[in-house]
Amino acid sequence: MTALLEAQSVSMAVGGATLVDAVNLKIGAGEMVAIVGPNGAGKSTLIRMLSGDLRPSHGSVKLKQRDLHACGPRELAQHRAMLSQHVDVTFPFTVEEIVTMGAGESPRATARGLVEAALDEVGLADFSARQLPTLSGGEQQRAHFARVLVQLACGEAQHGPGLLLLDEPTSSLDLRHQIDLVETARRRAQRGTAVIAILHDLNLAMRFADRILLLHRGRLAIDGDRAAAMTPETIRQIFEIDVAINTTADGVPFLLPQTMRPAEKAT
Repeated sequence: MTALLEAQSVSMAVGGATLVDAVNLKIGAGEMVAIVGPNGAGKSTLIRMLSGDLRPSHGSVKLKQRDLHACGPRELAQHRAMLSQHVDVTFPFTVEEIVTMGAGESPRATARGLVEAALDEVGLADFSARQLPTLSGGEQQRAHFARVLVQLACGEAQHGPGLLLLDEPTSSLDLRHQIDLVETARRRAQRGTAVIAILHDLNLAMRFADRILLLHRGRLAIDGDRAAAMTPETIRQIFEIDVAINTTADGVPFLLPQTMRPAEKAT
């Protein structure tokens, strides 16, 4: 497999604390990868390094076999699209204006069709004229997701399969829209996009991801398919909770929390 994205021993140290420690990974076009782990494990720091928003303290990240930091902002935007965990917009832009920003310098006629398609896909076609600050948090998140989808589509039309990064994209969404968003990302992967998503819901990760990266204390503890990554023993060790893992009628594993385990005392 030729990697669309490759990280080699990437680390991030801040003020004497190591947030991410020597992570290696390769992700190919068409893969959907979930990053999971406890709070403070380094998930957001890692995805920001993979997006180019942060420069690693050590190691390198290559996108399409080119050093990520050799690309200028405009070029980078044509090859990867990132939905951040928090996006604050206080100006009274309409939903349509926000989503259109994803098209950059694309011709107006091209952008129009992509914007309409993205709004329809995230269920905001009837909200296009609404000012973004008047929407609920979840609706605003869906609007920003539509903007990212437009950016991705514009870049892929010129340069082929790109990279979609999602930092806790479902945190403000209700159950239906959580599934809608992750299913939309999954469809992009099926069309050739490489997708990386930080997900706190382990059942969503097991349902939709091809691979699961489990971070623990800044290190990559597990990199494997859902059966290998999500075992009762691993979850007990990393999350300090007992779970039962069952299987749906179509063969997808899911977990049910059982009991909390007391944290082990440091020796």
